[in-house]
Amino acid sequence: MGARLARMFRNFNVENRALREISREKPRTAPRHETEAPPSAVSSEAAESVKKKDESLLEHLRSVYVESTDPAAATEATEDVAVGKEAERRPLRVTFPGHRFGLPELHDVPKGKLTIAEALKALGSHQHQPRTWTAEKIAQEYSLDLKDTTSVVEFFIPFKVEIIPPKTRTAKQIKAS
Repeated sequence: MGARLARMFRNFNVENRALREISREKPRTAPRHETEAPPSAVSSEAAESVKKKDESLLEHLRSVYVESTDPAAATEATEDVAVGKEAERRPLRVTFPGHRFGLPELHDVPKGKLTIAEALKALGSHQHQPRTWTAEKIAQEYSLDLKDTTSVVEFFIPFKVEIIPPKTRTAKQIKAS
């Protein structure tokens, strides 16, 4: 009933309203602002000012002293640091059984990094035993930065499934398979 009533009000006097909207005067565009000089005159003035030498600016330029270093030497130094960091690796502590999830078999991990399995294990152990698995212990165990580990432990919670039993025996129950 409500749809029929809404349709009646929507279709009431449609032709007259459409004709009134079509015959209404269209809005006019805003007039363009007139410029004082034609574009060619402005560009010639700008070209003249660019070509003219300003003595005060030249004096400031002469007073500037620039020292530069060879960029190739700087990149070699950063590559040496990157190679040194790549060499620092630690053995893997936790793995998924088999090749589940399509992940390759890993044997070692760079220091300061975690695998998914290690992260879930560390967060889960902290969740179950927060007094023994503190952020400091997790950082030391997995060679992580303490500040990052504290943030991860504070803000990330591993997925946890809880099955709440029904209040009555007649309710449907999920059976473990």
